[in-house]
Amino acid sequence: MTDLGVRWTAEQVLALAPDDASRRAGSKLGAAGPWSETGAGTAQAPGAVWGLCRGSGSKPYQTVVDTAGPAYKCSCPSRKFPCKHALGLLLLWASGGGGVAAGGEPPAWAQEWLAGRRKRAERAEEGGGAGAGAAKAADPAAARRRAERRAARVTAGVGELEQRLADLLRGGLAAAGSGARAGGPGPWEETAARMVDAQAPGLAARARELGAIPGSGAGWPGRLLEEASLLHLLDRAWLGLDALPGPLAATVRTRVGLPSAPGEGAEVRDRWSVLAQYDSSDGKVTTRRIWLRGAGSGRWALLLSFGAGGRAPELALPVGLAIDALLAPHSGSGQLRAGLVERFGTPVPFGAPPPGGPVAAAADAYGRALLADPWLESWPVVLTDVVLLPPEPEMRGEGHVAWRLRDAADDAALPLTSHAERRPGLWKLLAAAGGRPATVFGECGHRGFEPLAVWSEDADGTVALT
Repeated sequence: MTDLGVRWTAEQVLALAPDDASRRAGSKLGAAGPWSETGAGTAQAPGAVWGLCRGSGSKPYQTVVDTAGPAYKCSCPSRKFPCKHALGLLLLWASGGGGVAAGGEPPAWAQEWLAGRRKRAERAEEGGGAGAGAAKAADPAAARRRAERRAARVTAGVGELEQRLADLLRGGLAAAGSGARAGGPGPWEETAARMVDAQAPGLAARARELGAIPGSGAGWPGRLLEEASLLHLLDRAWLGLDALPGPLAATVRTRVGLPSAPGEGAEVRDRWSVLAQYDSSDGKVTTRRIWLRGAGSGRWALLLSFGAGGRAPELALPVGLAIDALLAPHSGSGQLRAGLVERFGTPVPFGAPPPGGPVAAAADAYGRALLADPWLESWPVVLTDVVLLPPEPEMRGEGHVAWRLRDAADDAALPLTSHAERRPGLWKLLAAAGGRPATVFGECGHRGFEPLAVWSEDADGTVALT
């Protein structure tokens, strides 16, 4: 009998759902009632789970999952990955109540899909990436000309943006506030559109943020001046790009909006703990961020995946598990982004949380990262032995962040971001910590601390807060 390994928890399964609707629908299918011919684990694919799910039609839906990916296949017409049937099957398997028996041979339709995945993996391993290298070298002269044309467009856009910033200071910040109160898209939205035309999406996003600041509440003039200064610094860095050190120049290119690629350094194979996964959207593209920490290397890694046209990003990893994987870090000073090259085996629980430190160490880590990347919004940190404190009466005034994480041993504390206070994750953090010291992973930045996962005596493993 083949051993599939450690089963996931229901929370880890539901973290893979592309949206809340899929999460609710998948939960309804997590019982044995609609399922038949289920099984898990084969000699060739120990991470496989399969089954037939009864639906409204005459034929049941054929559902198979490879947890080593994870990857999914279902005969239903849904365009979501994973669909509700894949989520339901994984929930049934995670329950461990005998609904999915280990071992046995999968049906032909499941074997065909699993065999196809094995063959593609073998071809990729035999190719050794030579095809990608050949594609890059196919026409380097043409690639250089394209890069030069885009750089010229970006430079022209930077010139327009600098003129717009000069107009802002010449007219005064109060004029920007009155323009925001008048309504309409405003000149900053027009400027953002011009940056899109200049093929500088990073500058476009920062221009839109500037336009939104005057309506963001008390203290907006200071925030507007701060963001305008950072944008001016980025403009000047682009115009002086040739004089910058290589890593900082790569960071500037990324901040402007040029695509980031794996650097020339060595790839890193490690057992990577999946600490957090969350999505954000600008209305057109959904961006998924997955935070990893290497057990052996101690390195941080950020995996990004994108979905356009209302589709969820395909890459999804279960929080609380560790994957044996090979990553290719991207270039750029202070950049943590990496590309997922290859995975080995099936994910397993990583046990104890990664090492961390007190509040002062977290603030110091963010400060050091800012030296390499002045436009950095936040930095991943692990806080150990911290207590979640509710708002004090004197801190309830406008502009104050009420909740904070304080060292159990002293009075040093980090305020939570206003975004964190509005999310349900705040109450999950409160319930998991129970008023006692806990270990919390999150992003530490100039807006405060965004908690993403917690470990405590009262919690069973990793509690995802996203």
